[in-house]
Amino acid sequence: MNLQIEGGRKLHGTIVTKTSKNGAMGIICASLLNKGKTIIKNVPKIEEVFRMIEVLESIGVAIKWNENDLEIEPKKLDLKKINKESAEKTRSVIMLIGPLMHFFKKFSLPQSGGCKLGARTLTPHFFALENYGLKIETKSKSYEITAKKLKPAEFALYESGDTVTENAIMGAVLIPGKTVIKFASPNYMVQDLCFFLQDLGVKIEGVGTSTLVIYGQKEINKNITYCLGEDPIDSMFFISSAILTNSTIEIKRCPIDFLEIELLKLKKMGFKYKLSKTYKGLNGRINLVDIKTFPSKLTALADKIEAHPYPGMNIDNLPFFVVIATQAKGQTLIHDWVYEKRAIHYKELDKLGADTILADQHRFYVNGKTELKPAEVICPPALRPAAIILIGMLSAKGTSILRNVYSINRGYEEISKRLNSIRAKIKVFRE
Repeated sequence: MNLQIEGGRKLHGTIVTKTSKNGAMGIICASLLNKGKTIIKNVPKIEEVFRMIEVLESIGVAIKWNENDLEIEPKKLDLKKINKESAEKTRSVIMLIGPLMHFFKKFSLPQSGGCKLGARTLTPHFFALENYGLKIETKSKSYEITAKKLKPAEFALYESGDTVTENAIMGAVLIPGKTVIKFASPNYMVQDLCFFLQDLGVKIEGVGTSTLVIYGQKEINKNITYCLGEDPIDSMFFISSAILTNSTIEIKRCPIDFLEIELLKLKKMGFKYKLSKTYKGLNGRINLVDIKTFPSKLTALADKIEAHPYPGMNIDNLPFFVVIATQAKGQTLIHDWVYEKRAIHYKELDKLGADTILADQHRFYVNGKTELKPAEVICPPALRPAAIILIGMLSAKGTSILRNVYSINRGYEEISKRLNSIRAKIKVFRE
């Protein structure tokens, strides 16, 4: 699938933030812990979700869509029939170890895929789950897991990763007793998973902090309907689109607790915006606001811009500052310390006329302000770097072509249709 973008158009109107792709993936995996029926409301229809559904259906999970609601009911699981092709396309398949370790003494999972961002070692997952008594052996194309005698534990994570934390949580849920997870990620998708499990009756203390206390139980058997939280990365996509097109738009249902640092940085750069009063999301926990953007003149920050675990700037929001920096007067240093290869993908913006310097695999300089120009670009194999190229094309006056947008479709539902609803001009075509 390819996109033709007529850039240089002012955006106008209202857009509603979608629910979280990352939240959905964790909760879909966690639904295996529940013998009852799980209904997840407002699940994004994106490639990453489709691949996970294909994996679960192949091992015997009953799944059906009702518009955007997903109904999941585990049946008799059979891992011998697992859809390896779909499993290899999503890194989230690694999060199946946490639930499946409770139902199989020995099992195998295909090695996972996902964005090409460098050395994304899965060692922290293994270090965490080994505390419960799990043994994991990495083969050339699979992970071989042995789970004979599981026990609760108290341990620190090797790194404060989102999916690592989620896997560790799911590993604790069906082991009776008290488990303490230290150096846990308190990020939005982890909180969403905890809220879901709490609604299932699991006692979890410390949600939103770096220390989680989980009281495991023998069984979960409950029919549940859960509303996913909104996606701060989706909100940031449209904030960035408004900045690059110098537009006034309203972005509704933005999860403000996970955007405060980003908005503060932008405010110090000169971005003008207005927030509504805070209100609760449909799950009753998440805090939302509506954001109205205004045309602004930006100046580069003197300090480097980098991500940190929550409550710092979100790792997935950092790339947006790369394309935003093209419109800020002065030089911006983006320090992408998490991934070895993501900053390399940022260099694709040069094809649109951006003035950048890749100092090394983690440090990326952007010189602004630059008038971006239309170009033809093939999407890099990474979701957020691909998204910022699309945003840059919205700014570039003239016709741009963005080819092979599977990377974007992994994380954004109907993105061209949503942008067109606020007066962008994008055509989808295939060759």
